[in-house]
Amino acid sequence: MTKLMHAVDSLLKWFLASLMAGIVLVVCWQVVSRYVLNAPSSVTEELSRTLLIWIGMAGAAFAYRTGVHLGLDIITRKLPDAVQRKVAMLLTGAVVLFALAVMVVGGGNLVAMTYELGQMSAALNIKMAYIYVILPVSGVLIAFYGLCQLYFLASGKAVPAVEGMH
Repeated sequence: MTKLMHAVDSLLKWFLASLMAGIVLVVCWQVVSRYVLNAPSSVTEELSRTLLIWIGMAGAAFAYRTGVHLGLDIITRKLPDAVQRKVAMLLTGAVVLFALAVMVVGGGNLVAMTYELGQMSAALNIKMAYIYVILPVSGVLIAFYGLCQLYFLASGKAVPAVEGMH
């Protein structure tokens, strides 16, 4: 389980780094084409918006994995360790169910509907389904990480940290 988690972590880190590099290049090109060449590119605004959506959704999965997402533990920290573990399992189960129901199923339905309707993006001229596909993908990642966390909580082991993160 740990090897699989680390493999997914590594892929997700590289994917996010690539998206971040891409958005930096796209925005830099937007500035150069608009202010230096006086011929603004028509696709850079929509492409940067799309990349930002993808960074936000994939980044949410990575934030969930690393535990840096928003969480309130004021009350649970005061509970005994055994109760803390049970509450953590309950909440993690709720996250997994939410990710599967809303992000995977709902997002998958959105992707299917926009693909079937042939809705196209204005400037990029690609199907909107390709832009929306990050929703079910990030839902699968969050559900995967949640199931891994449940496995480690149930076995009483600590969830392995992301390699290369301190």
